[in-house]
Amino acid sequence: MSFQHLDIPTLAEWLDAGSPLTLVDIRDPASYAAGHIPGCRHLDNDSVTALLAEAPRETPLVVVCYHGHSSQQAAAWLAGQGFETVYSLDGGFTDWQHRLPERVEA
Repeated sequence: MSFQHLDIPTLAEWLDAGSPLTLVDIRDPASYAAGHIPGCRHLDNDSVTALLAEAPRETPLVVVCYHGHSSQQAAAWLAGQGFETVYSLDGGFTDWQHRLPERVEA
């Protein structure tokens, strides 16, 4: 199993269109609380069990981190857990916030 790269404009289009997605943010809790992409759930070692139990495997899964590096490892791991389509957000939350500051939720 593998993951794909996803760019910010495509994710924004998908969110605008209401496309079914599972969106997870793997940054530390304080960073997530300070700002995240609307509709994103925080994912860490404590919440991964719930994600694995609740998230439909056929729904595309997008992993967000700070700059798009750590999310690649997490995306590869999640693809190995049976998620059919997994993406790592290129540029991460930092680039999202820079490009789309009006689309950040705290």
